[in-house]
Amino acid sequence: YFLDKSDKYDSRDVERLQQDDKWVENYLIWRHDIVDDTLKMIDESFQWRKEYTVNDLSESVLPKWLFEIGALFLHGYDKEGYKLFWFKVKHHTRDPKQQLEKKKLVAFWLEHYAKRDHGKPLTVVFDMAETGISHIDLDFVRFIVNCFTDYYPNFLTKIVIFEMPWIMNAAFKIVKGWLGPDAISMLKFTNKSDVQEYISGEYLPPHMGGTDSFKYSYPPLVDDDFQTPLCENGPITSEDEHESKEEIDADTKEAGELNEAQNLNQKKMNSIEQNSKSEETDKTEVKPKNAKKALTTFKGPLLHISPAEELYFGSKETGEKKCLIVLTNVTKNVVAFKVRTTAPEKYRVKPSNSSCEPGTSLDIIVSLHGGFSASLQDRFLIMAAEMDQSSGAGVPELAQFWKEVPRTKVMEHRLRCHVIESSKPSSLTLKDNAFNIPAKTNEDLHIQLTHLLQINKRLEEQMNHCLWFQQLSVVLSLLSVTVAAFCFYLAYAQRS
Repeated sequence: YFLDKSDKYDSRDVERLQQDDKWVENYLIWRHDIVDDTLKMIDESFQWRKEYTVNDLSESVLPKWLFEIGALFLHGYDKEGYKLFWFKVKHHTRDPKQQLEKKKLVAFWLEHYAKRDHGKPLTVVFDMAETGISHIDLDFVRFIVNCFTDYYPNFLTKIVIFEMPWIMNAAFKIVKGWLGPDAISMLKFTNKSDVQEYISGEYLPPHMGGTDSFKYSYPPLVDDDFQTPLCENGPITSEDEHESKEEIDADTKEAGELNEAQNLNQKKMNSIEQNSKSEETDKTEVKPKNAKKALTTFKGPLLHISPAEELYFGSKETGEKKCLIVLTNVTKNVVAFKVRTTAPEKYRVKPSNSSCEPGTSLDIIVSLHGGFSASLQDRFLIMAAEMDQSSGAGVPELAQFWKEVPRTKVMEHRLRCHVIESSKPSSLTLKDNAFNIPAKTNEDLHIQLTHLLQINKRLEEQMNHCLWFQQLSVVLSLLSVTVAAFCFYLAYAQRS
């Protein structure tokens, strides 16, 4: 393919394909590990990406009115924690002159999200309330379908269609023919009474039976739901001066427990380690503490962040309500950071808006506030940017710095929440004794999963052997019965 059509591909896509195993894996998964079909899909999607200049799509190259009408945007999460991609069908009208620009808008959003969240799957929502014949545009719908079936592999979890008018039934029979059997199974036709089977009310607008007060507007670009840093969100802040005495006592008690665990661990050190105590102290300022080696790490250009993807909280029964995020500055300058969340009413973060010295690590404690519990839909955003050596690191200086720093110089990394019901979390929680109980890492889970898959494969092979033996036995039995019957027939014929 490359030799014949190299001029039809964007060199950036070819380079990414050679380096990004996850991207290749998604193509293979979507085409059921059939290599020829996978190559054909990559070829078609690469030609499409160059034709639509997907790698160069940005707000500046698309008409402003496309963003202002609010027909397409990302907002909220479904019950499985997948991002929602909204199509407000009532805002779309057929116009051949605008068709290409509208298609590029779809490509812009998909590419924007794929780069931002590293290709995590989407749930598409077609909100068809207040729509009619004038809004039917089969060419545009087919383009959207092709984006998910041919151009963005393994990118779709389901398509939630809300209140499709009966008059559009014939049109959607045509659409089903384009989707194929895999995608058809992802179609979920809903109305106000059952849409919450897939999306909770907090992310549904009132006309869909939800409580989400979100109202689309542009600018800015509605690309996520992260609120301002927690320290700027009223009373639930990381530097809250009106903290209750009980919360202060609880924090002090937990800090004491950690110190006690550290002292206990220190006593267990051998004499050689005791002699080099000062050297070890220096090292702990740079290396993550409290068994952080067990955590997965996101290695960004400014900060290394542990855990890499998920914060593990316990349920109300387990009582694990605090998690630790470890930031390690890998630059030669001070790095300013701040933490934002999709649920500022739930969480307290200490610190949430501060700076990290060169070559050092800093612990951020994330705790659930009051009687709240974590959910899969909750997300955290860590923003970081390098500061000049001359800049101060106080609150006023940080506030001014974030007002002036260019968006292109800001590193962003997102973390999602995971709720553990009974077993120990794989990332560090403050109620675990990190010195004595090694946390399960994603690598450990991967090894266990691989082992289970191997066992499953052996069982399948044994079952296949049993089935083959059973079929052979049936054939031999039938053959024996046939031979016996034939012998009886011959004996009877001879007697006659």
